[in-house]
Amino acid sequence: MTSDRDLTYDVVVVGSGAAGLAAAVTARLRGLTVLVVEKTDKYGGSTALSGGAIWVPGNLHLDRAGLADTYDKARAYLDATVGDRVPAARKDAYLAHGPRMVEEFHERTEIRFMYTPGYPDYFPEAQGGMAQGRSIEPCIVDLKRLGKAGRTMRRAGLPTYGLTMTSYDFRFLNMVGRTWAGRRTSLKVGARAVGALVTGRTLLSLGEALIARMRLSLDRLGGDLWLSAPLTGLVTDAAGRVTGVRITRAGREVTVAARGGVVLASGGFSHDQALREKHLPHPTSTAWTHASEGQTGDALRCGEELGAATDLLDRVWGAPSVCPPGERPFFLVADRGIPGMVIVDGAGERYADEALPYHAFVDRMYAADRPEARTVPSWLILDARSKARYLFAGLFPGQPFPKRWSESGFLKKADTVEELARLIGAPGLPAAIDRFNGHADRGVDEDFGRGNSVYDRYYGDPTLANPNLAPIDKGPFYAVPVHPGDIGTKGGLVTDGDGRVLREDGGPIPGLYASGNCSAAVMGETYPGPGATIGPAMAFSWAAVNAIAAGLG
Repeated sequence: MTSDRDLTYDVVVVGSGAAGLAAAVTARLRGLTVLVVEKTDKYGGSTALSGGAIWVPGNLHLDRAGLADTYDKARAYLDATVGDRVPAARKDAYLAHGPRMVEEFHERTEIRFMYTPGYPDYFPEAQGGMAQGRSIEPCIVDLKRLGKAGRTMRRAGLPTYGLTMTSYDFRFLNMVGRTWAGRRTSLKVGARAVGALVTGRTLLSLGEALIARMRLSLDRLGGDLWLSAPLTGLVTDAAGRVTGVRITRAGREVTVAARGGVVLASGGFSHDQALREKHLPHPTSTAWTHASEGQTGDALRCGEELGAATDLLDRVWGAPSVCPPGERPFFLVADRGIPGMVIVDGAGERYADEALPYHAFVDRMYAADRPEARTVPSWLILDARSKARYLFAGLFPGQPFPKRWSESGFLKKADTVEELARLIGAPGLPAAIDRFNGHADRGVDEDFGRGNSVYDRYYGDPTLANPNLAPIDKGPFYAVPVHPGDIGTKGGLVTDGDGRVLREDGGPIPGLYASGNCSAAVMGETYPGPGATIGPAMAFSWAAVNAIAAGLG
């Protein structure tokens, strides 16, 4: 067995989510030795907990689907959404690196994606936006292919009740009680579960599938991965070049040298309350995050110690969430698109299109917050009809709310809207519901335009004239608090188009690279489409290792 004292690799990668594993896989494809060090006792990071989609304009899967996406169209869309908040060179680099990364991984590894038909860009009406969408998601894979390595993969623990479903499946399952497409999809997903049971497979989809495929690829290519090995510092030479890392392993500090460079890919600072208080809008809490627990800003601190520039530290990848006591937060994605539901402030008034893309909705929550009508938290109001018709917070249509929700006071229930208003202390709720019901009867949200966007309608009920609107008029009525959660912070170390970490003066720190949520997002202050977190994380890791390989000759 090789000692971990004084080890040297061509590339050392910190973090084992999609960003870290993409860097490691690329290193092996270039013939470089690579070590991935992971802080926790599970690999996969926040990617394993995610939907696993990537948003990469112009990739081969979009071409095969006949979508006719072009560089110019994608560039126009980034200009319309991201704007000049991010340098043009970085946007150009992403549009160049992304499709090449997808193609190489498709041809040379076990990493496989498929197009998600009709999942639109988050702002499809913007210039260059695509109503058909640019999102691709990982193909289902059997966990047992990983062998022993499968035991230490981070698992999402989603409330799927033993069913393996893709994001495309979920869109239709959300309407299982309303459409034939939903019923057919439920039969398909059920048959998949029976087939897996009969054959002894453990099928994975979404982020778990992506991580499993990346780990399978790394194992076959021959890369190393250490768990429970947190980063404690970066090693530099006399000229200021990063030459390795210091980590803690088995209770002692270990130094590992990196001939070509170090790639920081360890996520943001979602689980560090002090950093959240320092940088993010208030109020803020680690209890609202969906990021994996190891994300406490280690890479950010190490980079800052070397004089790295930072940006976007006040931003998160927003995820409006319900947070039942003693449970993990539940991310309200499709739930905000169903009819017969509104979200109101502390006074009982609506303040946004509830079906907005989740990141944009969290922005609205903070923008609308005021002492006399708090939106942090807000209240989600649902009637019995919608509860019976649609999936909500991981519960199937008609499935009762957990008893502990009401016993703890988290869930409020009343026979009338007036009584519910008293329970939540929102005097304006009855009038707001009356006004909303008038909009629903006419099929037009005259206040916030809910249902106007293709994105709104994606998770709506296609049997209704406006898929996102129905009256809230059938008791009992329910209310749950909604918080501005996140799937990760999006600010961090400033990098160039090849993932090099930059100083305040714009010059690179030699030997240091970063990607994923420990770097400042190429998407700036916005979130253009499904997978606009993981796509850039993988693409800039791929670019960073290509730059390292070129430097090593």
